[in-house]
Amino acid sequence: MTRNIFRNLALGLALASARGLAALPPAAAGAAQIYEVTVTNLTRGQVLSPPVVASHAGGFSVFTPGAPASPELAAVAEDADAAGLLALLGTEDRVHDVQIGAGPIPPGGSITVEIEGRGGRRALTVLGMLVTTNDAFYATRGRLSNSGPTMSTAIAWDAGSEANTQDCDHIPGPPCGNPGVRVPAGAEGAIHVHAGIHAFGDLIPADHDWRNPVARVTVRRLQ
Repeated sequence: MTRNIFRNLALGLALASARGLAALPPAAAGAAQIYEVTVTNLTRGQVLSPPVVASHAGGFSVFTPGAPASPELAAVAEDADAAGLLALLGTEDRVHDVQIGAGPIPPGGSITVEIEGRGGRRALTVLGMLVTTNDAFYATRGRLSNSGPTMSTAIAWDAGSEANTQDCDHIPGPPCGNPGVRVPAGAEGAIHVHAGIHAFGDLIPADHDWRNPVARVTVRRLQ
């Protein structure tokens, strides 16, 4: 009798768990789903600019490591100016949806953005600026999954569009506050993994340097 009670209890728990997992209906072909994308700042001394979040076809890329940054991406990496990139992505046929976070993300903080995915346009790109740099940006690429929450991490890239002077006259973020001042002379010319903050210029490595990854991105389907 006791064995039957425990068997029935286990069966009931298994059925309840299965019902919970099935709470979200499977994604129908061509139907749109809404996802919650949460970006968490993993650095100790860098503010992250509001994340640009895009759902798109798998064959589309916002940037290519080793190639020059587009002017729209460079504007994000140099001054956290996402207007041009949002406009560009909004006219791209392979992009399904593009959104931006409501504000910057302080160290240890998080921000959540809702985005739609549909059909073959469920690849995901998330990016923004490390604001106390000349032209560093964080980025990750993943997928909008229907099988459960997923997590990825973003590293810091150098846009290669501006020299890394570390001079406050050229840095938009705190403690500097000088957006819109570019130093293209001496720029590397291509996107590459950022080398971080070094002991020259006005920035103090102990305050503003980082170790990759710089952000965590968690994706959860809402409906």
